[in-house]
Amino acid sequence: MHRRLAAAFVLGPVTLLQACRTNAPAAPPPPAVVLATVERRDVPVVLKTTGTVEPIQSAAVAAQVDGLLERVVFREGDEVTEGQRLFLIDPRPYAAALAQAQAALARDVAQAANAEQDLRRFEDLATREFVTAQQLDQARATALALAATLQADSAAVARARLDLERATVRAPISGRAGGLRVRAGNLVRASSGEPLVFINQISPILVRFAVPATELPALGRAGAGLPVRAVPVGDSISVQAGTLTFIDNAVDSLTGTILLKASFPNRDRVLWPGGLVRVVLTVSVEKNALVVPVRAVLTGQQGASVFVLADSDRVVLRRVTVARMTDELAVLAQGVSPGEQVVTDGQVRLTDGARVQIMAPSGQEAVR
Repeated sequence: MHRRLAAAFVLGPVTLLQACRTNAPAAPPPPAVVLATVERRDVPVVLKTTGTVEPIQSAAVAAQVDGLLERVVFREGDEVTEGQRLFLIDPRPYAAALAQAQAALARDVAQAANAEQDLRRFEDLATREFVTAQQLDQARATALALAATLQADSAAVARARLDLERATVRAPISGRAGGLRVRAGNLVRASSGEPLVFINQISPILVRFAVPATELPALGRAGAGLPVRAVPVGDSISVQAGTLTFIDNAVDSLTGTILLKASFPNRDRVLWPGGLVRVVLTVSVEKNALVVPVRAVLTGQQGASVFVLADSDRVVLRRVTVARMTDELAVLAQGVSPGEQVVTDGQVRLTDGARVQIMAPSGQEAVR
């Protein structure tokens, strides 16, 4: 009995220790990570800002003669072309004025012709001393006066014809017409200066935007013609491609920016005057830049760093110098070499020297 109790006392702790070892939790698997390869790539140098759309040309169409507005021969919002008829002002007073001016011209033409004949007669008689020098001078003065009258009459006819033409109001530029300011049946006056309608040129169109003046040297080296992309605010699909056409000649001292303008064909009428757009200006292309995905870069108090795959299943934390970033890529000045692999997903659970389980971007374990 004593021997059995002693054996129990000896075997009990051993059995309990074995049971504890059997029930101990297994070690957690290494964190799963996704890798990307460090590459050298040509990366555009871009500036991003917000711009405002403005028409290349804008015209306030006003009456140039007084009269009753008889007809409006277009609809609000129509696309109009240069020279197209827009409004018709009552032409009858101007047609009558033209007829009167033409009649006065015809009368004075006849009188001037008669005066020329009289002058030739007096000149012939004067050679034979049948008329006095005073009479010859008078005939010459009459002919010159009637010649001047003809010039005035011709000018009056031209002015009357111009007024008659202006009774038909035409589009001075091609573009899109806005809302009517005056309806048919109203009396319009040239002296009022009140526009009948506004026309904005929609295609092509300009986008005005500003960039920091520190970018002026790069812009100066590149010059006009740089590619520009614009997307209306609230629209991520309608990307418009244009070119830089204007660099202002002075820096805004209050904001420290320089004004730029870019031209866009706008054939599909996506950009509208006054609208806000997101602008991306490609200044240059950096050749053979060292890049990694943006999500691979960790930023902390000590600066930027990345986890680099050191061997088949272990990563090390390495400091890097970031030159600049784009939407998807980080351009590095130093810290990694082309061909190395960096962690782009799963860094939260990592420490320097940690073992990892490499996963494909789809979430399946990568084949190594």
